[in-house]
Amino acid sequence: MAQATQVVDNSQIQVEHDKKRRQFVIRLNSHDRAVLLYEYVGKKTVDLQHTEVPDAYRGRGIAKHLAKAAMDFVVEEDLKAHLTCWYIQKYVKENPQPQYFEHIYQ
Repeated sequence: MAQATQVVDNSQIQVEHDKKRRQFVIRLNSHDRAVLLYEYVGKKTVDLQHTEVPDAYRGRGIAKHLAKAAMDFVVEEDLKAHLTCWYIQKYVKENPQPQYFEHIYQ
């Protein structure tokens, strides 16, 4: 039996920032979504905690959009970030932006 999987076009991916729930969200279809969760651990400090992409959508670069949105948020808001999430650590290592490094707790 063939599994129906909706194709995600990377140029169409939109990241929503839900500040109330402290998460970045990509809606993949009517019920699947990818999320990146964060928490404020100080007045100007966030902990980027966890990135989750449904199994059927992994390996398509979706998490990269979440990580970029989160890091851009940290820079724009002039926050410091703890990178608890292994994926964000990987993203920053693979996308070495000077503005990111200024905002990461080492």
